[in-house]
Amino acid sequence: MKVLKSTLAACIVAASSVSAFAATEPQRVQVSGEIMDTWCYYSGVMGGQDAVVGSAHHTCAVWCAAGGIPVGLLTDEGEVYLVLEVEGSGTGDGNDTLLDIQSDRITADAMLYERDGFKYLVVEKVVSNEGITNLNHEDFGVIPAFSIPKSARGG
Repeated sequence: MKVLKSTLAACIVAASSVSAFAATEPQRVQVSGEIMDTWCYYSGVMGGQDAVVGSAHHTCAVWCAAGGIPVGLLTDEGEVYLVLEVEGSGTGDGNDTLLDIQSDRITADAMLYERDGFKYLVVEKVVSNEGITNLNHEDFGVIPAFSIPKSARGG
């Protein structure tokens, strides 16, 4: 987990330092979507993108956030925003607010920052929270079978 966090943090720092002059002015926005686990979503380590969101991935998303993996907000249009802060608390320390909203569909009032096409949010207020609305555990199981090691499946 530490290697994953370090690698992702290094990528973010590298992307930020290379493009110091490409940043846009921050804008106040309201964005709706699902709070999700960026590591599993982008790496594909737990399967396709449909399997790493919603109720099928909730437990893993909580554990990843608790371990300091950055979280994102996935919109209905498939756009992902990296979330740097929620209501005054950083997202790298697994704070309770962040853990409570994992896999939930929220509407966030936030400041949007963008640099080289990389978009991130500082969420000032969670305007609404619909809870977990993507109940895909019926398709993928509570823990997707492909994410269980073969030795644990008896194979």
